[in-house]
Amino acid sequence: MFCRAGPFRVSTLTPEPDIAPRVALATWLRFMQVPGLGNAARRALLKTFGLPEAIFAASYTALAAGIGAEVAERILRAVPGAGFDALVTARTAGAATEPAAARDGDNPDQAILTALAWAGQPDQHIVTLADTDYPASLLTMEDPPLVLYVRGRLDSLAQPMFAVVGSRNATAQGERDAEAFSAALGQAGLTVVSGLALGIDAAAHRGGLSSPAGTVAIVGTGVDRLYPARNAALAREIIQHGAIVSEFPLGTPALASNFPRRNRIIAGLGLGCLVVEAAPKSGSLITARLAAEAGHDVFAIPGSIHSPLSRGCHQLIRQGAKLVESAQDILEELRWQSAAPVLNKGHFDKETPAAGERQKAGTPRVLSREGPKPAGRAGETASGKVSGVNAASMAEKGSLPPDAGKPLAPSAVDAQNPDAASHGEAQVLRVLGRAPCDLDTLAARSHLTPAALLAILLPLELIGRVAQLPGGLYQRLD
Repeated sequence: MFCRAGPFRVSTLTPEPDIAPRVALATWLRFMQVPGLGNAARRALLKTFGLPEAIFAASYTALAAGIGAEVAERILRAVPGAGFDALVTARTAGAATEPAAARDGDNPDQAILTALAWAGQPDQHIVTLADTDYPASLLTMEDPPLVLYVRGRLDSLAQPMFAVVGSRNATAQGERDAEAFSAALGQAGLTVVSGLALGIDAAAHRGGLSSPAGTVAIVGTGVDRLYPARNAALAREIIQHGAIVSEFPLGTPALASNFPRRNRIIAGLGLGCLVVEAAPKSGSLITARLAAEAGHDVFAIPGSIHSPLSRGCHQLIRQGAKLVESAQDILEELRWQSAAPVLNKGHFDKETPAAGERQKAGTPRVLSREGPKPAGRAGETASGKVSGVNAASMAEKGSLPPDAGKPLAPSAVDAQNPDAASHGEAQVLRVLGRAPCDLDTLAARSHLTPAALLAILLPLELIGRVAQLPGGLYQRLD
């Protein structure tokens, strides 16, 4: 059992800072800096000796007996010097003068001092395995992170979470599904956790942010170096209404080897894991496997057999993942009792008569954000009818391509202009997506008349890029 101490915080109400927690945190950071010491060795040391202070105070004989002579020597070389506590105390108390070592830019303690200063800022925290704010769900992992850097609301880590992951190169339909499912799960009281990547991750975070439960992003860089840059605005919103978390020290760049380690934290935090779209070798499948190994339920949304991004999900389903068509399927499988009924946010629901003609029997349901609707299943997947107003609103939120709510230029369907016609075909293919879609829905998305759409779809059928299915549905094949 690990002894738990209070998390490090800088109080603005106490005139004299509490030095002891700051020195204890500095010792944890120094412990994490010991070269050549992996997480498994660190856990073994903590299990044997307790907190890092006890490890650094242990004798060479005791350390060598427990973990070997070479590692014992590395630890003893990292033992804080006599001036280390004084240096941390001086920084904490804001002393006018500091030990000379503090003014040495090459001092190995400088990274620790930088981290302590960073954690002294609002909404910035460093949480260790021994802190009460450490997420309880991670304690059951075989390889829990020993230190977490957190930007945002620390209480977000105490909420029940559900992982939603998928491809970076997602389709428009996949992003709509991810956002809808995440919004519905959030309405049920589950905080959505994902990896802040482009595509499905970003859509999942947007859906989580639309609900009171918020969202948590686990990143593979230092939390002070957000990646990718295109998600910077989304990251700022997550910090305000959730949290961004990393186990990597401040300043860590985006390295390929870091992302599988990030995935294990996502898998560990979630009560279950939903994969929306994934190629056969996608990193999302790593997250799903880790979740399954941790005893958590894995869910997958099926897709077109013609889409490469459906193959990873189909592979998971063949291996035992649960096929889901709605967020309600997930909640029922988890036997989740939400604090409040799942409302319309994130639902694929029927379009009201005011938004268009009455829905025909058998046509799909759509994502709606307009207020309470007739009964529908939370987060149901479909290529639903979207009115022009809703399409524009969803495009602003990133659920649809930015130009999905705008009419195509008239020249785009001019048969006398081959380049323009090619442009029109590309735009129609983009709003069509991979899932089967009816002509009325395509017209609503593109703002083209059915006649103009048929003039574009027919050549695409002839060259094998689009197929017409029974029931008047169209599906992209490439």
